[in-house]
Amino acid sequence: MDRLRDKPIEFIFPVFCLIIILSACISTAELPRFFQPPKSDGTLSFLVVGDWGRRGSYNQSQVALQMGKTGKKLNVDFVISTGDNFYDDGIISPYDSQFQDSFTKIYTASSLQKPWYSVLGNHDYRGNVHAQLSPILRALDCRWICLRSYVVNAEIVDIFFVDTTPFVDKYFDEPKDHVYDWRDVIPRNKYLNNLLMDVDVALQESVAKWKIVVGHHTIKSAGHHGITTELEKQLLPILEANEVDLYINGHDHCLEHISSINSGIQFMTSGGGSKAWKGDRNEWDPQEMMFYYDGQGFMSVFTSEAELRVVFYDGYGRVLHRWITSGKRLYSDV
Repeated sequence: MDRLRDKPIEFIFPVFCLIIILSACISTAELPRFFQPPKSDGTLSFLVVGDWGRRGSYNQSQVALQMGKTGKKLNVDFVISTGDNFYDDGIISPYDSQFQDSFTKIYTASSLQKPWYSVLGNHDYRGNVHAQLSPILRALDCRWICLRSYVVNAEIVDIFFVDTTPFVDKYFDEPKDHVYDWRDVIPRNKYLNNLLMDVDVALQESVAKWKIVVGHHTIKSAGHHGITTELEKQLLPILEANEVDLYINGHDHCLEHISSINSGIQFMTSGGGSKAWKGDRNEWDPQEMMFYYDGQGFMSVFTSEAELRVVFYDGYGRVLHRWITSGKRLYSDV
């Protein structure tokens, strides 16, 4: 409780509401669910950052500073992390100093003292996964919410978090000198089949105006990692069948927006939380490539009944790209 007293009053009440509402939430799907109340006017806004945990280095602190300023301006309700939360190899225990040094001591702005909904990345799987999922971390910093896969219900928008690392064959077949923590994932086929079924069921049950899916790995990207073929084959058909609006990922250390000409899904990469890969870009169909930036930064998302709005920012808080949809007409500018 002493640690909670250090948090701003504006954050304490929503946290307790989140816990109470979650405990009362019942779903026929297997994925855990959190309820995130929208603002009184029915709108919701949040920031998205990925691939960040480097104890403030590689401009992580600079990006965090700008996130705080933008978060205050937009009055964000929460933050989403697209994974690779702690480099290079996750954390070794719930008391690993990396958690404090890369998270608590970095994202200190009052506007960022909101829930942080996070997924695991491949670098997180190289550490102690149970430690990163442990409720002890939430006791140390009550913003931290990290599960393998889950759903955040926010009335006008449902956000589906998917554990994408176990889909990638090379982590199992060619791990090189890396050791991955596959506890609770083996047997792999059973894990993936159950996950795909649960995601499909959850998406089918959704009655929200907007559907957003978040995973660490790319599905479509012109960045270093490019297309994740396993997700393209197994997860993408489910997203298309359920008319998902956005797929948001990290993994490629850039900012990116690809608009699929086949399904209308918008593929957004927000992996610029710290170390970026300058000049590491592949060719992509210009009809689909809406925006690409090979530097640090983050993105914001605003939703209302009328529209969904995405904005990309660089590490200095400058707007790089905007995209807005009403569900029928699309607007974009750089």
